[in-house]
Amino acid sequence: MITYNFDDAKEPLYVFLYKSIKKDILSGKLKPGEKLPSKRTFARNNGISTITIQNAYDQLISEGYVYTLQKKGYYVAKIEKMINVTMDSKVNYDIKIPNQRDYKYDFSSNSINPDNFPFSIWNRISREVMSNKKEELMEISPTAGILELREAIALHMKSFRGMLVDPNQIIIGSGTEYFYGLIVQLLGRDKIYVIENPGYKKLEKVYEKQDIVCKYASMDDKGVTALELEKSEASIAHICPNHHYPTGISMPASRRYEVLSWVNAKEGRYIIEDDYDSEFRVSGKPIPPLFSIDGCEKVIYMNTFSKSLAPTIRISYMILPVHLANLFYKNMSFYSCTVSNFEQYTLAKFISEGYLEKHINRMRLYYTKQRKKFMDIINESEVGEKCKILENDSGLHFVVNVDTDKSDKFIEKKLRDIGIKVKALSDYYFTNTPKQHCFIINYSNLDENNFRSAFKEIEKINWK
Repeated sequence: MITYNFDDAKEPLYVFLYKSIKKDILSGKLKPGEKLPSKRTFARNNGISTITIQNAYDQLISEGYVYTLQKKGYYVAKIEKMINVTMDSKVNYDIKIPNQRDYKYDFSSNSINPDNFPFSIWNRISREVMSNKKEELMEISPTAGILELREAIALHMKSFRGMLVDPNQIIIGSGTEYFYGLIVQLLGRDKIYVIENPGYKKLEKVYEKQDIVCKYASMDDKGVTALELEKSEASIAHICPNHHYPTGISMPASRRYEVLSWVNAKEGRYIIEDDYDSEFRVSGKPIPPLFSIDGCEKVIYMNTFSKSLAPTIRISYMILPVHLANLFYKNMSFYSCTVSNFEQYTLAKFISEGYLEKHINRMRLYYTKQRKKFMDIINESEVGEKCKILENDSGLHFVVNVDTDKSDKFIEKKLRDIGIKVKALSDYYFTNTPKQHCFIINYSNLDENNFRSAFKEIEKINWK
């Protein structure tokens, strides 16, 4: 007769009984085809209710450990034995996760100061969406995203970037990495892709994981050249002409037309224009993107709200030429939009009611003042005479050239040792790394007093 000690149970009795029988079946203590006690007999011998037995049996039946024969009772099902595994085995969760060290001063982070996010407006709009869009929130989003957000983005691009686009050319997604994968599927894996050198290291890794042949195009002080693109023998060029990261270079008009001449010289060539961090240009209006001056529909435009709003708002958008948009809807409409309806409706309302434009204008003024303060702190410090700030229109970061004979890795380590995280420009080179000793200061979430304190710490470093 099967009996269990229910005094050991630390959960509902039927769960304890279900687990106990399951364990005995898997261990072989209860054999396939063996009849289990009737509910009344089992209940009487273990001092529990028949309801408890019924619930345990029902769970075992639903999972396939037990079966019933009409008017005969409950029987143990045949279960393939798992090699060297028992219910008592301890699983070794040996998962290696990279250490995320906390730094006292982080010059590499692209996060923002929470005080600068328009929480009150965002919260109000969120509540309105929850109240007024109940049915829409429960609907499945179209492949390209909800129409209201695509219409809001189209109007924003017209007023802010001078781009005339149809909402159906716009695709919504959660982060630009998602779009990289879509573009590869749209244009094909058999093509060679070229990226800027220096450039975004994650971009290379994403393309490599897509089994793409990736080449590099060197840059001069005006950006990537048509000659470099031609030398790469690539069909697809992924570039940042409006605000290159990390150099901050903005490509002048003459170079833009050279690059457009390259893309239009052969059939099957395309440019992926990554407009990341172009909103906060320090001087003048944002430069018109390649997409707006391309007359042959060979430019794919992409941008994100991670800089204009916050990195944690994972909403990006891609604008396709008309023929590629048609190809996307024909071949890739089975994809689901990766952004929730709630986030899409909230952002659509935030844009259409003018809050995004106001926020960008306010933050542009704020960051311009912050940028000057941080540059002044560097210049006034004891190490200022060895630092030359490269005055490219670098959005929310700037580059500092250091006069030193030490290696970039040596300097990075010295700074890490006192709790400062900073990235060297050389870290972003794929090939032909120059000996410039340039370092990148991301200042979107830096505090003036902390930044000053950091340079006081730097002044104390023994550089030998």
